[in-house]
Amino acid sequence: MAPYAALVTRVLEEQASQPHFRKRDLSVNHTQAVTLGVMGAYVVVIALLWNLPYVRWSLWPFKMLVIAFHEFGHAITACCTGGRVKSISLDPHEGGVTHMQGGISAITLPAGYLGSSIIGALLIFAGFDIVASKVASIILGVCFLLTLWWARRDWLTIVTILLAVGLLVACWFIVHGEALRWVVLFIGVMSALYSVWDICDDLILRKVNTSDASVFAQRYGGSSRCWGVIWSIISLAFMAVGIVAAIAAFPESFSEQQEQSKHFIPTR
Repeated sequence: MAPYAALVTRVLEEQASQPHFRKRDLSVNHTQAVTLGVMGAYVVVIALLWNLPYVRWSLWPFKMLVIAFHEFGHAITACCTGGRVKSISLDPHEGGVTHMQGGISAITLPAGYLGSSIIGALLIFAGFDIVASKVASIILGVCFLLTLWWARRDWLTIVTILLAVGLLVACWFIVHGEALRWVVLFIGVMSALYSVWDICDDLILRKVNTSDASVFAQRYGGSSRCWGVIWSIISLAFMAVGIVAAIAAFPESFSEQQEQSKHFIPTR
């Protein structure tokens, strides 16, 4: 048995030495540290601009955009659960509504907040890399087209989406898409935190009774604040997962990312 045990030990040591058996290094390099620092600055700036009078209007286009993500979450889950979307519309006073028929409300009601959180987490993940940001912008374009189809009678939604598409396209032509990664990261941070801030604003500060959480509580029990807190925690968890996954997946430096971007749908 001794030779067999020695053989097993040697095989295990050889397998452990192979790259696919090594633990992925989650240490943060300089490029990732800069990205995390920019994310932190985004959080502070968004938090201030979200609440300060007058200057908060500077965030209005991006608020409309993340509200569009929110409504897209309702719409896509309605379609996936057998429902039909009649229309999507955005309100100038930073609201939105999705008119749909059928679907499973236990899924479609939380899908607005959680959907925007998932989109935000994915954009944060992509925002750590230029090529990933390019891919994310293409996927966003497809989602925008779907939303545009459902909102084809609402001028505000149409203008918001067209401006968002124009911004993403313009960023493709700045330093081989480097600007795109920062815009995607900003939209991701705002979308990921939107559900948290909106839930707090609706259920704790303004105590609005017509939120998704209050309707969910009326149909399935519990309190609107309880469901709001649960959805907020899930949203923050999505954001954390997106950050950790990005650190593991994108260790390249800024120069390496620019070089890779030159070979993926080059724009310069």
